[in-house]
Amino acid sequence: MKSKTAKETLAISTKVVLPHETNTLGKLFGGALLAWMDEIAAVSAHRHSKRVVVTASINNVSFGEPIDLGAIVTLEAKVSRAYTSSMEVMIDVFVEDRLTGEKKQVNEAIYTFVAVDQNGGPIHVPELVPETEQEKKRYQAALRRRQLSLVLAGKMKPSEATELKSIFS
Repeated sequence: MKSKTAKETLAISTKVVLPHETNTLGKLFGGALLAWMDEIAAVSAHRHSKRVVVTASINNVSFGEPIDLGAIVTLEAKVSRAYTSSMEVMIDVFVEDRLTGEKKQVNEAIYTFVAVDQNGGPIHVPELVPETEQEKKRYQAALRRRQLSLVLAGKMKPSEATELKSIFS
C-alpha cells in the first residue's frame, strides 16, 4: 500500500453563516459547526484511505471565538496521522474579514475516522508521511493523544505508553 503525504489529504470548504444556523444572539450554533467539521474531516480521511470512512470519535473541539451571522467561514481538514485502520484528522476553522480578506483562525478540532470495507469492518489504510514542520508536530502529537486515549480506556498499560513517558522524563 503506497504511503500518502498530508497535503494529499487536504480538504477545504467555505460557507456563509445563514440565519437558520444561528442562535438568538446571531452566533453560529456549535452543533452546526460540528456537522461542518465532521463532513470536511470525512472528505480528508476518504482522500487518504480511498475507502468509506466512519467517525470513530471527536477527540477535541475548541470553540475559540463565536462566529457571527453572515460570516464567511473556511474549514481546512488534513489527516495528521494514520494507524492500522484509523486516521486522526485536524480541522482548522477560519473567519474571513469582509474588508481585507484576511483569515483568522477561530476554532479547531480533532476527529478520528476508521476506514471500513463493504461489510462495515475496519480495513487497512496507507501510512501518512508528514512533510512540513506543522505536519511533523501534529504527527508526533497524534501518537501521544492516541496513547493517552488507550491508557484511559484500559487498552494500554501506562508503562507501554512510550511517547507519554518521554514527556514526563
